[in-house]
Amino acid sequence: MPYSIPKILIVILIQVIIALIHVFRLGQVFNGQMYNLYYSYFSDLILPFGFYFLLSINEASIPVLRQWYVKAGIIFSLATITEIGQLFGLYVLGVTFDPIDILMFGAGVLIAAFVDVKIFAPNLGFRATERTA
Repeated sequence: MPYSIPKILIVILIQVIIALIHVFRLGQVFNGQMYNLYYSYFSDLILPFGFYFLLSINEASIPVLRQWYVKAGIIFSLATITEIGQLFGLYVLGVTFDPIDILMFGAGVLIAAFVDVKIFAPNLGFRATERTA
């Protein structure tokens, strides 16, 4: 079977956790500077993390996605393009350009790649298999 059911379930769980964090506004527990940092940058970190794993579901059918740096590059590039668009008045996922957002995108995809390669792959067998017709 080219698609790993446990992997799909874990990716869905990651997405649900990210959604619940945003829905229940868990940043309310912070005060002062931590509150501002959370609401300024947390989504910039966690959303690329989640998108990396969404993209990883397609590894079995799209072989180029089997390399962590390809997935990371795609997610980082798309997120950065949206941020640069904000600089030029193209409001896709936000309205305020902040170069630190780009650093957070990079951190998010690198953390996701680390979790994928060093934690999920060796412990849960999250390596894409060849697709059979």
